[in-house]
Amino acid sequence: MSKEISLEQIANFKNNVESQPGNAIIRRAVVNNGIYGTALDKKASVDNTPVFSIDLDTGKVANQKQSGRCWMFAALNTMRHDIKDMFKLSEEFQLSQSYTFFWDKFEKANYFYENIIKTADEALDSRKVAFLLATPQQDGGQWDMMVAIIEKYGVVPQAVYPESQASSASHELNVTLNLKLRHDAVILRDLIAAGSTIDQIAVKKNEMLQEIYRFLSLTLGEPPVKFDFEYRDQNQVYHHERDITPQEYYQKFVGWDLNEYVSIINAPTTDKPYNHTYGVEMLGNVVGGRAVRHLNVEMDEFKKLAIKQLSAGQSVWFGVDMGPQIDRNQGLMVRGVHREDELFNIDLAMSKAQRLDYGQSLMTHAMVLTGVDIVDGQPTKWKVENSWGEKVGKKGYFTMSDAWMDEFCYQIVVKKEFLPDNLKAVYETETATLLKPWDPMGALA
Repeated sequence: MSKEISLEQIANFKNNVESQPGNAIIRRAVVNNGIYGTALDKKASVDNTPVFSIDLDTGKVANQKQSGRCWMFAALNTMRHDIKDMFKLSEEFQLSQSYTFFWDKFEKANYFYENIIKTADEALDSRKVAFLLATPQQDGGQWDMMVAIIEKYGVVPQAVYPESQASSASHELNVTLNLKLRHDAVILRDLIAAGSTIDQIAVKKNEMLQEIYRFLSLTLGEPPVKFDFEYRDQNQVYHHERDITPQEYYQKFVGWDLNEYVSIINAPTTDKPYNHTYGVEMLGNVVGGRAVRHLNVEMDEFKKLAIKQLSAGQSVWFGVDMGPQIDRNQGLMVRGVHREDELFNIDLAMSKAQRLDYGQSLMTHAMVLTGVDIVDGQPTKWKVENSWGEKVGKKGYFTMSDAWMDEFCYQIVVKKEFLPDNLKAVYETETATLLKPWDPMGALA
């Protein structure tokens, strides 16, 4: 039976705190410097110097600014690395993140409408409907969602479709768009409840999509259908592509077969046995496009796959929980960079599985692995290209300790050719187990 906190208990707690030597010093330090500033362990920097035995030259980092497009930046950056080397483009070259942002927003609106229609017979307080309405759409996404956009719409250079105020600082766009989507959800559910025909609902949804398109066009700019692309390469040779479509541009300048890239996760929870594939219900953006599909493997295998791709000279898209045990200024992702447990003499230990099961952790950010330090055959630290600009870390690059990766890294994307035969067979033949919409492996970076 629950009991309220008594005044006598509070008095005892207070006396206990005041009687412990050193608490007054700790209080002054934390009040003046904050928890992380007081708990910072400089040894983490000494032990994780940014020197790597495998180190890809990937150029300058990008900056997603006040938006949640890290998954797009990471994906387009992995492609940019190849383009830069193949076509000898300048360090400043970027693929347009705003272009894929436009089409992701448009497709997510349609995806939301379709899910609202599918769940129209469920009560508003059902968990699925409540889940949909909590966040009709957001900036975040996953690798397979980016593939779905690129396969349908291609890519363009940033010079052709540059950043806008709303793409660089997306809060106002998201507030307005989510208001519009919830408004439309009322209409769609009412139409279905009133017995409207499939054709009537389709007509209304088409009107809604027209309004969404207009809103995005006026907010982000009209996306190009065809464009000219001119540039000088690093040897100052002039090049000019005329009247090219985004899909043609992708095929000529990127040319990746995106079916060859596989999402690998490490989720050590009992509901997800290793060496099996998983999908997530109601997770996606393009209706009829690539579905989100993960292959769950043990951490040793996870890291071996990343190292294989880096050793072959290709960077690796990856997703992490970019909250615990990081220092933005030093560019450190290191277990023990902050010693809060020692500072307050409290036990904060949880296993990776426990953090997932109890809502303490999930994937929140996507970046690019561009290097790794191998000592005696084992990885000790990893080089990370972030998308927060050059003012954090080492000109935008972070160093991730191998121990941090074990605990807070959840996803990488690698080519099928690096999978061992047994895992390749699982990925290509197994029907994915469908997880609930709110499963942590459905989190959007």
